[in-house]
Amino acid sequence: MSRTTWSSSSSPAPRQDEEERLRELGYQPVLARRMGGFGNFAISFSVISILSGCMTLYGFGLTTGGPAVMLWGWAGVGLFVLCVGLALAEVTSAYPTSGALYYMADRLGGRRWGWYTGWLNLLGLLGAIAGIDYGAALFTGAFLNLKFGFTPTAEKTFLIFLCILLLHAVLNLFNVRLVSLLNSISVWWHVAGVTVIVGVLAIVPDSHQSPSFVFGEFFNGTGWDNPLYVTAIGLLLAQYTFSGYDASAHLSEETSNASVTAARGIVRAIWASWIAGFVLLAGLTFAIQDYTGTLDTDTGVPPAQIMIDAIGESGATALLLIVIVAQLFCGNAETAAASRMVFAFSRDNALPGSALWRKVSARTQVPVPAVWLSVGLAAAIALPSLYSSTAYTAVTAINVIGITPAYAIPIFLRLRAGDRFQPGPWNLGRWSKPIGWIAVLWVAFVTVLFCLPQASPVTVQSMNYASIALAVVLILATVWWFVARRSYSTPQAYGSDREQAEVAENIV
Repeated sequence: MSRTTWSSSSSPAPRQDEEERLRELGYQPVLARRMGGFGNFAISFSVISILSGCMTLYGFGLTTGGPAVMLWGWAGVGLFVLCVGLALAEVTSAYPTSGALYYMADRLGGRRWGWYTGWLNLLGLLGAIAGIDYGAALFTGAFLNLKFGFTPTAEKTFLIFLCILLLHAVLNLFNVRLVSLLNSISVWWHVAGVTVIVGVLAIVPDSHQSPSFVFGEFFNGTGWDNPLYVTAIGLLLAQYTFSGYDASAHLSEETSNASVTAARGIVRAIWASWIAGFVLLAGLTFAIQDYTGTLDTDTGVPPAQIMIDAIGESGATALLLIVIVAQLFCGNAETAAASRMVFAFSRDNALPGSALWRKVSARTQVPVPAVWLSVGLAAAIALPSLYSSTAYTAVTAINVIGITPAYAIPIFLRLRAGDRFQPGPWNLGRWSKPIGWIAVLWVAFVTVLFCLPQASPVTVQSMNYASIALAVVLILATVWWFVARRSYSTPQAYGSDREQAEVAENIV
């Protein structure tokens, strides 16, 4: 088989019959393959959504290290995430299924590896829906505050959040062509939105911060004394934003030429977001007029205060609307990805009630019950926001510590498999091992990091309950393993990869 590497100079890979490839992997095609390469890239770009992640955690960044950590952290984290994305794209090319990460782990490491990877992936995806849509609710509250004097209390914000979840559920009940269309629009909305926001903030204000402030100002409002610790936890802004790009893999069964286009979609979404996100963060930070006032804003959203101070309430209202629409696109894309993960995991009998969650609408070829389950669990994850002022950053940490290890497990197993791994048409060639080990080590670092407390003193209100959520999911996965291990199984057709992996682990 001819190979395509990640180099831009490589020749195009021959197109293969993706339906036949899916049957070789053991699955009967039931989803409609109506998404093209741009649509597949667009869903990961939309889920990463710099206008969601960067904006909603911007206030966290101002407190946790300030401008210097935000800007340089973005540059550094982006580089490591690109390594993770490249390594994951290589495995995606070999196993283009809706199950994505857990199916890869199952094939390369055995049933238990696939089982725990799936549960971690599911936790991360559900945490992402909760984080994205709750962030959109926060910005919607700020918008209503500016426009109508609305007071965004925790209860009102949560109600807005539930309405947004309902919207995304309904949109995802239509066929995948609508999801693909919305994601394609989302790409251009994000590009145009960043251009407009940065352009307006660069031109309209009479004064701007100096480059030394933007790239060198360190601010610690966490209560912790160690600047290295503060810098480390400040990386959450970038790491949270750079997540969700596995959406391209989860939509593989609905994408044409997925063995190539899904892999490319992952990588392109990361580097495009890396560049655009740096521009957005720099543009916002240069436009800060009052640092303390921005942190203590009545809107509850520091970027909104930056816009108000820089261009006035009318202009800020218009820019906030751009951000909110982008966040809605993002949440819709994440709901699509999470529901496909629920569908695939249930197809292999891994979830309680799998017989229900794997059902697909005959009319739209969409896993309707999986959509409703995804938004329902996302709502439950965000419930602590009703009583905890730091719950939102904990929700984002749940996303990171759930989904990021799930990225690294298939990469680690691919490295361990050595020559047993058969690369797909998109692969890294001789760069596979060094990039793969960089990715694994980075993920191990950030997983431990984001289980740590983010504010001092640690109280019931300020604790990072992400580690508790991780423990609960792992315990649930372990208990359910003993209940469902006899029924859980990915297909065995052409399945020598997993059999060899289990022999290597002395499982069989």
